[in-house]
Amino acid sequence: MAGTTFETRHAQMFPRLEPAEIERLRRFGRVVRAKAGEALATAGVASPGLFVVLDGRVAITRRDAHDERQPIVEHDAGQFIGEIAQLSGRPSLVDVTALTDVEALLIAPDRLRAVLVAEAELGERIMRALILRRVSLIETGAGGPIIVGRAADAEVIRLSGFLARNGHPYQHLDPDAVDCAQVLIQRFHVDESELPIVLCPNGAILRQPSDHQLGRCIGLAGPIDAERLYDVAVVGAGPAGLATAVYAASEGLSVLVLDTRAFGGQAGASARIENYLGFPTGVSGMALMGRAFSQAQKFGAELAIPDEVAALDCEDGLDRYRLKLSSGETAQARTVVIASGARYRRLEVDNLDRFEGACVHYWASPLEAKLCAGQEVALVGAGNSAGQAAVYLASQVKKVWMIVRGESLAATMSRYLIDRIESTPNIEVVVRTEIVDLEGDSEDGKGGQLSAVRWRGPDGQEEVKAISHLFLFIGAAPNTAWLTHCHVELDNHGFVRTGTDLAPGHPSLHTSRKGVFAIGDVRAGSVKRVAAAVGEGAQAVAAIHAYLANA
Repeated sequence: MAGTTFETRHAQMFPRLEPAEIERLRRFGRVVRAKAGEALATAGVASPGLFVVLDGRVAITRRDAHDERQPIVEHDAGQFIGEIAQLSGRPSLVDVTALTDVEALLIAPDRLRAVLVAEAELGERIMRALILRRVSLIETGAGGPIIVGRAADAEVIRLSGFLARNGHPYQHLDPDAVDCAQVLIQRFHVDESELPIVLCPNGAILRQPSDHQLGRCIGLAGPIDAERLYDVAVVGAGPAGLATAVYAASEGLSVLVLDTRAFGGQAGASARIENYLGFPTGVSGMALMGRAFSQAQKFGAELAIPDEVAALDCEDGLDRYRLKLSSGETAQARTVVIASGARYRRLEVDNLDRFEGACVHYWASPLEAKLCAGQEVALVGAGNSAGQAAVYLASQVKKVWMIVRGESLAATMSRYLIDRIESTPNIEVVVRTEIVDLEGDSEDGKGGQLSAVRWRGPDGQEEVKAISHLFLFIGAAPNTAWLTHCHVELDNHGFVRTGTDLAPGHPSLHTSRKGVFAIGDVRAGSVKRVAAAVGEGAQAVAAIHAYLANA
């Protein structure tokens, strides 16, 4: 594990608490005992909370593809057992077994969150350790589901991306490269047409699961209480939605956050954000949004991912709103914050859908970079997201062809990114150019293999390049179709109208519906920047307080 978080930050991952610190924690938990050989936590089963070892010794192990236990670390008196999942009571990612008779202080998830707030300095040490332990599990793939399928399969890419974007560890076994993958296929009598399969930590086997099925199987999202009335329901877990969750939950409001795929939104897919205040050396979108996600959990926000809102029901005269989910569940809240952002725009090429998922990508993460390492790729777009992706990919691939429809990058991209692109030798910007065709195999459905990209330049001449991966960063359309039943007023482009855009003196961020607010990219006239989205999220909470006080 040389060079990994486990080795470089071992002391922060596994601190030993002083007797006085343990005494301060006693009021938050209860003493439990276990006999040698007894399980304190089981992978795939909801964890009872964080354990502080008072006496005895425990082993932390993970299960490999053969369902055999592999050691991770051992803890004795003064150390604590848990990682970030313990903040919300989600299933344990590891097995915890008593090696001797053990006495421990068990701190349940709600009391653990109370520790982090009430004991600032001690809480900071514990929180850092929990986060680093999750990072280490992600690095090794320990404790997560096992995906069995071929690396280039669009479904494998989708499932891997879903888990990576949600900060969840996983292992991928390619039957063409790893012998044990074939063993698993034979053991579970899996037909080739059923690949990929996913082996969940609780022992369940999923065949070609949806994101929602996988999320439920590994405990990312649990059942929603249809009778509970939340103070705030936030639709969308991008920077705006997470900011609302953090500020609202920290101020004592009950908060439910729903997102159809992953936390972070488009910002979470950014390879590096360099113009966000307080990060002079830049920060990856995943790192920034991962911290916000943990922060929201710390203050007790309930995050249901993946859970897609299909419709918002508004009944005049009632002091609540009902959200209908695609899963068939419902949730209700006194106020609703629309932070659903936007959906990626698609290129107007006839056979695009044939290659989506496997060869056409809408974000550039390490997963996509690994797929096209050492190759030439094409990237369409001229905004900051396109620039960040181009620079990141250039460090991983042979060459980036940047296809720009306009005259130059100057009108749509920040100067620092333009300078970086111009100084990167393996990025070539082609202006006044459009892609007209994609060439590849003729298989029906998605997941076809792209072999070449054809584009037309300003002189009308067409050029064909042997390219197997295409990245699209051509903007996004507002994600507002789910608002149709509630008749929230939209502009001509489908963005939500708020404030003075509706009428002079209309309160900022308020939509045409009382108690419904809109923030971030989905709001008409919003500034498409992470900092602006975070600011609107905080501002929305002040508006919610004012509304609830007068409701």
